[in-house]
Amino acid sequence: MFWRSVVGKLAMTILLLVSFVLFILTILLLEFFENFHIQEAEKNMIQTATKISSFIRQGEEDEDVFETTERVKDPATQVVIMYGKDELFVSEATDKNLSSIDHSWFREDIPYEEILNKNEAMYEQKMLPESDTEVIVVGIPIQKDEVVIFVYQSLDVIEQTKAETTRIIFLAAGIAIILTTFFAFFLSTRITAPLIQMREAALGLTKGEFNKEVPILTNDEIGELALAFNQMGKQLDFHITALRQEKEQLSSILSSMADGVITLNRKGDIVVINPPAQQFLDKWHFELDSDDKLPERILYLLEKVISEESETIEEISVQGRNYVLLVTPLYDQNYIRGAVAVIRDMTEERKSDKLRKDFVANVSHELRTPLSLMQGYSEAIIDDVAETKEDKNELAKIIHDEAMRMSRLVNELLDLARIEAGHVQLNVEPIKIFPFIERVTQKFQNVSEERNITIEVTGKVEAEIAHIDLDQMDQVITNLLDNAIRHMDDGGNINICVNNDVEQLEIEVSDDGYGIAEDDLPFIFERFYKADKSRTRDAKERGTGLGLAIVKNIIEAHEGEITAQSIINEGTTFHITIPNQ
Repeated sequence: MFWRSVVGKLAMTILLLVSFVLFILTILLLEFFENFHIQEAEKNMIQTATKISSFIRQGEEDEDVFETTERVKDPATQVVIMYGKDELFVSEATDKNLSSIDHSWFREDIPYEEILNKNEAMYEQKMLPESDTEVIVVGIPIQKDEVVIFVYQSLDVIEQTKAETTRIIFLAAGIAIILTTFFAFFLSTRITAPLIQMREAALGLTKGEFNKEVPILTNDEIGELALAFNQMGKQLDFHITALRQEKEQLSSILSSMADGVITLNRKGDIVVINPPAQQFLDKWHFELDSDDKLPERILYLLEKVISEESETIEEISVQGRNYVLLVTPLYDQNYIRGAVAVIRDMTEERKSDKLRKDFVANVSHELRTPLSLMQGYSEAIIDDVAETKEDKNELAKIIHDEAMRMSRLVNELLDLARIEAGHVQLNVEPIKIFPFIERVTQKFQNVSEERNITIEVTGKVEAEIAHIDLDQMDQVITNLLDNAIRHMDDGGNINICVNNDVEQLEIEVSDDGYGIAEDDLPFIFERFYKADKSRTRDAKERGTGLGLAIVKNIIEAHEGEITAQSIINEGTTFHITIPNQ
């Protein structure tokens, strides 16, 4: 609405202020002019009376005095000359109200003797008897001649003059108000036009339009305000851009962090959260079947941090994974306004610790048995328990076998460590794949003939050449064939299916041996993991549990993949895929 705008308020303020000033000024002017007209009338009447009195003092004849009186008086006034109380001279008057009255009231109401005795001029306002006419009476005594000259005039004449003056004053006031109204709106518009532009620019700032500038039309305070507003917009644009970049940078950092981060206020509301923390909460909600935004445990830690004003740490388990929660107070100067919770997934670390402990235990276990045997049999030789040469040779052979077993274990551990550390460089070269597979199978010809095991090589070769590391792949195939032979009965069958094209090499080693239990199948590529030892044909031929781990690392070094499928008492199949580079 117009009256609620700055233009309306400023214009109305100026208009009301000017109207109030004009109202007070009009009252004062009316009072002033009213008194002025009365004083002027009294002054004129005094002058008239003084002139008449001068004629009387000069001893002029009464007729001359009366004639002179008619000439010198104002037509609107009337002159009464009292020669004592009984003799009156009354001049003519143009005012009908004065000419029609009975002048006997002079004898009754005018203090003739008092005026003579005081010898001072008289000024009075009187109401004519039996009339609504009010008059101003001026009297001058001539004490020597005992004459009092009265000049009186109706106030209606003064009222007419006053009314004319009032009309002129009100006309001037009306013109002044009209001009003031025009000036007020003009001035308000001139002042508020830049303000309206600033308002539009301010609304633009709320919408993010920081480059919008207000035109500087004047060099006064409003112009300086417009200049300051433009500078403020530029500064806001600069700072908002800097804040946006920092926010994006912080968001990118939080999103790329492996640890979960949650920022909370004192009420427990989530202010900032990154994807790992959201995944953690999703897992927690799924496990507890709860729809709460924040688990009670984190709320408890938040309250603890706020009350104790110190960070706290706690380890919890969710969905089979181990997490460490570090909750740190977030300060606003000396006031704790919330907390930051850092959530770290420690599952792999705990798993590594367990693997390290299991590794030490497994190595100790694997070494303890051959060392015990070697110690026992060597003591038997030293103590001459074995009397014959054949017995001593038998014990020495057992010691030799256990020493070889220990050597094989140590070598495999070293090979696995080098491969996992990336210290082994592959020597990839073009190899004719079928001759290579047949050469590897020749290593097992004697044991296969001895146990009546058939090893068959089949497949489809579109490309004769495969790009592999000859020695490393030799170890892979040898290990798979050795495992297959050791975990099957005599008379079994092993099939090696080779498919090679320009894109990839596929090798599939299948047997019809004992198979691997379903529970053991996911762990067969881990170090020292062994399936049911009862399925091994000969206890002396048990492996170290490192072969398949080495195989997997070699295949992955070739950027390939190895998988296993098995059914108990039906056989096992290992499938290898390697890209042809």
